[in-house]
Amino acid sequence: MEENKREILLESGTNEFEIMEFTIGGETFGINVAKVKEIMMVCPVKPMQKAQKDIEGIFKSRDVVVTVIDLASYLNLAPSENPERDIFIVTNFNKTDFAFHVHTVVGIDRVSWEQIKKPDKIIYGGKDGVATGIADYNDHLITILDFEKIVSEISPDLGIQYSELDRLGPRSNSDKPILLAEDSMLLAKMIVKSLEKSGYHNIVKTDNGKEAWDFLVEAKTSGDPIEDHVCCIVTDIEMPQMDGHHLTKLVKDDPELKKLPVILFSSLINEEMRKKGELVGADAQLSKPEIANLVSLIDKYIL
Repeated sequence: MEENKREILLESGTNEFEIMEFTIGGETFGINVAKVKEIMMVCPVKPMQKAQKDIEGIFKSRDVVVTVIDLASYLNLAPSENPERDIFIVTNFNKTDFAFHVHTVVGIDRVSWEQIKKPDKIIYGGKDGVATGIADYNDHLITILDFEKIVSEISPDLGIQYSELDRLGPRSNSDKPILLAEDSMLLAKMIVKSLEKSGYHNIVKTDNGKEAWDFLVEAKTSGDPIEDHVCCIVTDIEMPQMDGHHLTKLVKDDPELKKLPVILFSSLINEEMRKKGELVGADAQLSKPEIANLVSLIDKYIL
């Protein structure tokens, strides 16, 4: 194996990730470093007329126009006490650049997804919650924000579009079971609705890779053919308890489960992540929000 591939393999399927810790209004939050392009000091932005209140404006970075989202405004937290020292976290996910305006950046921590707990639905907003996980790190709590939800609320055209499914033409119904692992409540709901609109009505929804793996282990010990319980696995990558790469590695290392097709459906699909997905054995990798392409892949693998 080439040296660079060996390094990628060591970081693939280990259930670890790097989290960038930042603060807003005195509270601590986190973002997966895989989403971050750069951090920079605040700079002048051009306000956009009739933009949503949480959109601060736009600026140009390396010939790319970047939209700035004011997280303090979005989260209804106190404004910065030292606005001239604030930070823009420039991100790229879902193939789009956004800058999130935060107050300070604390640093980068390497943690296991096992350290990330599911957020309390009452405290963090119920079915419309803004957090996907809570990290208990060095005796303090870090709230992992659902950045995909934030962006889809502010720019709905960048989210899953049900109208895309129309180009697939007439559909027939299928009872073949699909296992979905997705931690974002909003996106999970949209994916399930899209699959049901496409004729797939037997969907087992889990909140993370650990729940999906527990389901698979139980299915294996049931004595039934595995296909009676699941014919295809669709999984996000970043999830509390167990990420999609680790789930994929467990499936592909298992003699009975390895025949199951695994589709990584994530906002993080880039060149590096694609290599990691290949090394853990993913059958296909697709960037959100390409929902029609996801349905076509499921068709390919199970029909």
